[in-house]
Amino acid sequence: MTSAKPLAAAAIAQLESDGVATLIGTVVNPAGLIHAKTVPLRRMGIFAEPGLGASPVFHAFTIDQTGIVFSDAIGVVGDQRIRIDLGALRILGDGLAWAPGAFFNQDGSADPYCSRGTLSRVQDRLSAAGITALVGHEMEFVLVGPDGSRLPSVLWAQYGLSGLLEFEGFVRDVTNAATASGVAIEQFHPEYGANQFEISLSPQSPVAAADQLVLMRIITGRVARKYGLRVSLSPVPFAGSVGSGAHQHFSMSKGDTPLFSGGSGTRGMTPEGEAAVAGLLAGLPAAQGVLCGSVLSGLRMQPGHWSGAYNCWGTENREAAVRFLIGGPSNPYGANVEVKVIDPSANPYLASATILGLALHGIEQRLELGPETTVDPAALNDAQRAHDAVAQLPATQADALTALDASTLLREILGNEPVDAVLAVRRYEQQNFGHLPPDELAAKFRMAWSV
Repeated sequence: MTSAKPLAAAAIAQLESDGVATLIGTVVNPAGLIHAKTVPLRRMGIFAEPGLGASPVFHAFTIDQTGIVFSDAIGVVGDQRIRIDLGALRILGDGLAWAPGAFFNQDGSADPYCSRGTLSRVQDRLSAAGITALVGHEMEFVLVGPDGSRLPSVLWAQYGLSGLLEFEGFVRDVTNAATASGVAIEQFHPEYGANQFEISLSPQSPVAAADQLVLMRIITGRVARKYGLRVSLSPVPFAGSVGSGAHQHFSMSKGDTPLFSGGSGTRGMTPEGEAAVAGLLAGLPAAQGVLCGSVLSGLRMQPGHWSGAYNCWGTENREAAVRFLIGGPSNPYGANVEVKVIDPSANPYLASATILGLALHGIEQRLELGPETTVDPAALNDAQRAHDAVAQLPATQADALTALDASTLLREILGNEPVDAVLAVRRYEQQNFGHLPPDELAAKFRMAWSV
């Protein structure tokens, strides 16, 4: 391993000249919570190597602000190191810089519970198979008051200009801050729900893309505070209203050959592209516990909510769990696949690892892609859905977690440790809060994933 200390020493002087005094390092736990540590800039090298101490219970913190799920593997005994990646460091402004972190054991070995490390391993598996993947994240959120209260929406219309102008200072400052931090925003617009926005980020390699999403959440949270606002990243901020997704787009290629376009298969896919989509669809029912497994997620996973409630695929079909986007003049990045079931409660590193791992499994097993769904799947009758193998995904957390627990494939892709950690924190939610009615549930966890 090359020491990070010379790199840190060389970078400190430049960062100081840029006004940086404090460095924030973050990790994301299985419940989707972003944890942080800070150091004075002079300690940057130590944060990178050997890292800062952290209890294993970081992997077992729950969304209710107090809970820890102890187990035989995770308890009060032991210590790990969080190491930041200096190559991904970004300046936030106001004397702050940020870098993503990963967990390591005291002997320097990679921690199997680490979500960033898990995605790195899946990315390496793709590379070993000769496949390059790009991931583009979407970030939906709702602006609320400092206490999580609903803001007025008299001027709001779905995707309307009036809502954008109502928060034009926020939109401008988020865009400027993202640009200054090296984040490439593809688009930023009002969404369907009241005071809801969506930011689409440029495609990156899988780990870099997840890092970029975490950074974007930090940026929006900081700017919102300056306007006396907060950002709710809950899947369902207000019961009965539009939920927020965290859709991921991905593309794959072998050398210069894209897998989702230029081929002889359905919608121009290559055989491997078809197999990748087939692998994703085959694994989605078990993957829900990772992608949208929170106690609130089921409230969003309903037909008619553009949440991908039916396990099927379709070209530009926003009610399908897997939406296919054709390449061409209107899509300069080329054909790609959007996974719609993911919501902001998911750990983005584990979500990407799950999606790409399932796609790779489909390619390796040469799975056959089923028929395309060209209409709203809710409009099909039972016989039609059965004929095309279109099924509604479970809307209950308990069912999603049971399927995840039983999946040997997802345990192979992610490892037993991340799967068991996700199950632990999500089952805690189910056991302690699953009985609450939707309005109480939404109110209690409206700000759980906010930064």
